[in-house]
Amino acid sequence: MTTTSTSPTSDTPQSSEGTVRLGIIGTGTQGSAYAHFISQGLVPHMSLGAFADTDPAALAAISEKHPGVPTFATHQELIGSGLVDAVITTIPHYQHPDVAIAAIEAGIPTIVEKPAAVHTTQVKRLNEVAAAHPEVPFAIMFNQRNNPLYQQIKQIVDAGEIGEVLRSTWIITTWWRPQGYYEQSAWRATWGGEGGGVLVNQAPHQLDLWQWICGVPKKVFAKAGFGFRRDIAVEDEVTALVDYGDGRTGTFITCTHDLSGTDRLEILGTQGKIVVEGSKTATVKRYSRPEKEISDESTPESARALMSGNGASLEDVVTTEVIEDTSAWGAQHSGVLENFAQHVLGQAELIAPGSDGIHGVRLANAIHLSAWTGREVPIDFDEAEYLAELNKRIEAEGEYPTQS
Repeated sequence: MTTTSTSPTSDTPQSSEGTVRLGIIGTGTQGSAYAHFISQGLVPHMSLGAFADTDPAALAAISEKHPGVPTFATHQELIGSGLVDAVITTIPHYQHPDVAIAAIEAGIPTIVEKPAAVHTTQVKRLNEVAAAHPEVPFAIMFNQRNNPLYQQIKQIVDAGEIGEVLRSTWIITTWWRPQGYYEQSAWRATWGGEGGGVLVNQAPHQLDLWQWICGVPKKVFAKAGFGFRRDIAVEDEVTALVDYGDGRTGTFITCTHDLSGTDRLEILGTQGKIVVEGSKTATVKRYSRPEKEISDESTPESARALMSGNGASLEDVVTTEVIEDTSAWGAQHSGVLENFAQHVLGQAELIAPGSDGIHGVRLANAIHLSAWTGREVPIDFDEAEYLAELNKRIEAEGEYPTQS
């Protein structure tokens, strides 16, 4: 994407053929990390265009690390500066939609940090604007979709190599956060400031991958602990059971108080099984034919032999493949940025289209609503009821405006 800068100075980043100048809106942890990736050349088709942050101290800090990159006090100034070819929103969750909408309506390609927002009403509004401007690239930072391991697992499942998915279980408790983490900022772990706990802050990537690979469930029943092991208002412990219909189920377990942590995903199919450990190693079992056929063809004698290991064994009908991910930390994030840049340049399809952001938000909302009400809720839940329950909690905090 080649653009013409307006009256550039010696300090103004110049657009060049084949390079997208990125405006980073929000220069906290994530914004700073993306600036680092780009400055280190980890995103070949992207350069730093400008920074925006409402906190002068944050702007001063980012300018010290990246001298010469223009800074702005508001996202509106950055969007209208003519100094950027695209933007990324690395700001508090509730703010993503409004800022992204402003950029898209200005014709600026936009990538939003996860989650796309806190509740589906917000995301629907964002998606509607994006759909009205199909010429403007729109993506979301689902960096784990760029993890080669999960890409291969999705290909295996989509190709039917393990048959139809019957059950999936993800235990993702590697999010240990001490009390001091929550005390860094007043908005953290609040309903009005952050919109939730582990489901909206730490686990959105897994919620996205789970439905991306295994499909979108029909119903959710959840138990959650709100301030269970931390002095916070939001959830730090979650167990969710989802129903895909026809007896197919899934379980999602996460928390922020497991000091040693577990990251284990199991996907059981009618003709195989996948077990992922630590998001680094996947063991794929493929059956010679569907498990039900193996069962139906057995006789009492062959069943005894199969289970005892006398004669025929399970190894005769099961093959095993081990897949390892050796990509470096940060490669997934920088890879999504590079994919976005190439998409803006017309050279690639998006790994994570922005419109996909609603799926993980909807699932997190359904889990919250079920835990709040104590009942099973459909994935297409009553959004008015959800907002009413959320606003009760925001009002109780007495610090933030309610949502609509």
